[in-house]
Amino acid sequence: MTDRPREAARPGYRPEGLDDAFSDDAARTAASDDASGADAPAGGTTTGADGTSPEPAALPALGPVGWLRWAWRQLTSMRVALLLLVLLAVAAVPGSVFPQRPQDPARVAEYLTEHPDVGPWLDRLGFFDVYASVWFSAVYLLLFVSLIGCILPRTRVHLAALRGRPPRTPRRLGRFPAQGAGTSDDAPRAVAERAAAVLRRRRLGVPAFRVDVHDEGRGTWSVSAERGYLRETGNLVFHLALLGLLVSVATGQLLHYRGQAIVVQGTGFANVQAGYDSFERGSAFDPADLEPFTLRLDDFESRFDPRTLQSRDFTAHVTVTEPGGEPTPEQIKVNHPIVAGGAKVYLMGNGYAPHLTVHDAAGEVAFSDAVPFLPQDEVYTSRGVVKVPDVSGGQDQVGLVGFLLPTAVEAAPGLWRSVDPQPADPLLVLSVWRGNLGLDTGVPQNVYRLDESRMQQAVDDAGDVVTLYVRPGETVDLPDGLGTLTFDDMPRFVALDLRHDPSLAWVLTFALLALAGLMASLFAPRRRLWLRAAPRAGAPQDEGPGGAATVVTAAGLARGDDVGLQPELDRVLTAVLGAQPAAPHGDPGPDPQEDRT
Repeated sequence: MTDRPREAARPGYRPEGLDDAFSDDAARTAASDDASGADAPAGGTTTGADGTSPEPAALPALGPVGWLRWAWRQLTSMRVALLLLVLLAVAAVPGSVFPQRPQDPARVAEYLTEHPDVGPWLDRLGFFDVYASVWFSAVYLLLFVSLIGCILPRTRVHLAALRGRPPRTPRRLGRFPAQGAGTSDDAPRAVAERAAAVLRRRRLGVPAFRVDVHDEGRGTWSVSAERGYLRETGNLVFHLALLGLLVSVATGQLLHYRGQAIVVQGTGFANVQAGYDSFERGSAFDPADLEPFTLRLDDFESRFDPRTLQSRDFTAHVTVTEPGGEPTPEQIKVNHPIVAGGAKVYLMGNGYAPHLTVHDAAGEVAFSDAVPFLPQDEVYTSRGVVKVPDVSGGQDQVGLVGFLLPTAVEAAPGLWRSVDPQPADPLLVLSVWRGNLGLDTGVPQNVYRLDESRMQQAVDDAGDVVTLYVRPGETVDLPDGLGTLTFDDMPRFVALDLRHDPSLAWVLTFALLALAGLMASLFAPRRRLWLRAAPRAGAPQDEGPGGAATVVTAAGLARGDDVGLQPELDRVLTAVLGAQPAAPHGDPGPDPQEDRT
């Protein structure tokens, strides 16, 4: 992206489509300088007819329209666009520093509780929902407008250049970076037409150069050729693709949804918002639009290296049922998701979910469910929390906190650890808490953490913490007459991540287009070649082919440094003259930029 089309830094080069306008402006500027500076004193001031100094010229006021035009030019300039791009990246940083309400409202509530002074101000400023905040949206929209304001005029100039003709051959070719010369026995017109045919040869079905043959009079013919419009085309494609990428990302943010669900072996999951453990969505997505389907976890297989215990393979065998369809068995592996209901279903984690039953002091079933324990290491030492709020008779609520050891070994008296991730000898090691779990305070709680602020840990008569050791099929008594705990079974669980983003295909398409455009803009050479065929001094102009001696001079110019410019000019001259061209001799003459028409 550039502020405006500008002339190249090398002498004699002008951007496409602007050659005539550039020459007119230069001529008018030079004429104005000559007229105004002819009689000007050395001090740079002028005097009137009566010898008095005139009043200094007053600058005209811009006015509202002028200021708006100035603001628009600043907004569509390259430096402002780059500044907005950097500002957008900086504005996205708080989204990774502070918890975001759409992803984790519980952490936001916890942050507000822990930071009562700063938290409310951050919430007012949108730091807990950065990507939907006013300031982030403003930067995003300004970058969007800046890109549009830069692309449209450049596209108009480029289309005009594509319809235009190559620049006329300069009168003097002596100071261009690439030069060549030679002679031919053919007439100048025949040489020029042969050169045009050589330059028009197709490469990959496209003419190599755009060519213009011109009769300069007095028997002299010239050829102008230009190539490299693909460079500017690639630049425009890159910016258009970047614009499409911004639109696609914004659309995806509006219409996407993502949710996580833990599914225990033998149970199922329904694609409704209430079925997710956590759920986030774009502001334009309605949860009622979720495509209904059910997924049941039938079995889970895990494979580990027997020596290092490193994981080798995880496979979740599931059955997916969509409306009006038959149940379909599927397999979900790591990095191999399935598609259900328009969403991709990824396998993100797995572990054990011991099924526990708690009877309260009155003998009533207060809790009976499978509780996922989260793995903490490579041998699946898993930590979990069991909350039992539904006790009868106004008794204290019960909380159980501890670890599940799939293959338990007593390393020391009272010290147990797991030595294998497979369930060879499972053991639950739990501590017991009683009191108020705090579930009725209205503040969201993490299901894998126990709020101990209103709880008291159970101890024995000696004041030592009570620890329960339970194996599958065993029942133990809870301390203080709180009831009993039964370890019924130990099924597996999987953590699934469901993602739906309708813009992903467009994001990939525009990203590839941006890459292709960038490569074209970087590697497509922008070159201009000129060739002039003139009769040798003293040779008859009406002499036929084979008898007239023609002097051929050629030059080339590229945008920036181009090591392939001189070899290409030599190849053209060799094809036109049928012999290796000679290096030009003599005084190069004045600067070609001063003499071009």
